Order: sequence, then structure tokens, then C-alpha cells
Amino acid sequence: MAGSSGPTLYSARQVALIRESGKIVAKCLELIREIIAPGVTTRQLDAAVTELIVSHGARSPFKGYQFPKKTPFPGSLCASVNDVIVHGLPDDKLLKEGDLVSIDVGVWKDGYIADSAWTFPVGEPDPAAKKLLQAGEDALNAGLKAMRPNGKMGELSRAIQSLVEGRGYSVVREYVGHGVGHSLHEEPQVPNYVQLKDLIPLMGVTLRPGYVLAVEPMVNEFRADVVSHGNDWPVRTKDGGRSVHFEHTVAVLKDGIEIMTLP
Repeated sequence: MAGSSGPTLYSARQVALIRESGKIVAKCLELIREIIAPGVTTRQLDAAVTELIVSHGARSPFKGYQFPKKTPFPGSLCASVNDVIVHGLPDDKLLKEGDLVSIDVGVWKDGYIADSAWTFPVGEPDPAAKKLLQAGEDALNAGLKAMRPNGKMGELSRAIQSLVEGRGYSVVREYVGHGVGHSLHEEPQVPNYVQLKDLIPLMGVTLRPGYVLAVEPMVNEFRADVVSHGNDWPVRTKDGGRSVHFEHTVAVLKDGIEIMTLP
């Protein structure tokens, strides 16, 4: 889903506008943290986030998003429960104690987009879920710590993969991070692994000041294999294991990086 005209270098003024969208994204995820509970539905979460986004004079870039062979996405957020990795549709199924729910939110304000995801436990997670959640959050942080102006993409990718696989989990291959700003998905792609030969050109991509990237490891409890069905949006783990998803929008600056979707 990357763009075709090459990565965009955003000016300081444009980064400031993306930052404002990022602040709203962070508020959306904090709202989810406050209201998610057993007996709540993901459609209710979607309605709450939609109201918050609109109250800030913004809109969701997810709602109505077009992807080949799929119907336009119906929600302001993706709500992916347990074995759903990404693109879960908000629905009326009641969440249960111990569910893991990955919430992916984007905000489009004044022509600029920020994007973030976090996986929330419903109630008290079981011990295995706690370890998986920690691995996912730590993988994101490892990738962010490996980022530096004029560094290489491969440093970020290797840091994420090493942490995840070192904990005994697997990194999803089919879905990766991406540039973000004017559009929801821009170049360059941001892989969370380094093993395949066809990624070698991406590994050498220089993280130039002005890049704005969505860094988003998706970590599976067991195997990395995924499955989706026809025109359906949700992507699931093939073996039924749980998956977690953590994402921040990050600007590469001259003297470091800025995480633009922190609460």
C-alpha cells in the first residue's frame, strides 16, 4: 500500500501539523484505555472514538478507506480481537474478560494524518497474554530506539525482529509499517524483519530528516503465518494464536526522532 512517487520529506511546518493530528490520536487511545471492559462492544468503542475525533474538527482516514477487492472500511478504528492481527471490523459482539483487543486509530486534520495502534487487555489478562503484550510493546520500543537521523532502515527492522524472536514469538511478514502524512500509506515501507532477500533494498534506506513513519510491529503468539478470506477485511493468525499490535507515528528530525502519538 505504499505510494508511487517516493518518500515525502516533510517541512517543520508540516511536521507540526502532523503533530496536532497525533495528539488527537493519543487522546483516542487513552479514551479506549478508560472505557474498554467486559460487556463493551467494539462498535461502542468506535462510536466513542468517532465522537472524539469529530469534536476536534477532524475525521478518520480509515472510514471509507478503499482497498482493492474489499468494500470501503466501515469504522473510524480497526478493532482486532485475539487471533485477528489487523483490520478487524467494529461489531456488536460483547468483549469478554481476558480478550486482547488491538485498536488502530488514525486522525486526519488540516490535511495531515497521524496513525497509532495499541493492544489492550479486557479485564485481567492471563500470564501468557501478559508476556505477549510486553513483548509487543518492547518490540516497538526497540525499533524506536534503533532509529536515528541518517541511520538505516535495517537497524530498526533488525532490532524489532531480534527482540520478538528472542522472546519466542514471531513477526508478521505480510503487513509492515509505512510512511504517513498527506496519505495514510506512503513510501517507504517499514519492515519488522530482515530475513528475506527481497527486503535487501529496503534495509539500506536512509532515514532522512523529514521522513514521517508509522512503525508498527505485529507480534504473533505462535507462528507468523496469516490468513484472510476473500473480500473480508480481518487478517487472522493461521494457527489461531493470539496477536498484538503496537504502533507510533514518528518524525525523523535533524537531531533525533519525535514520537508524535504519545499520550
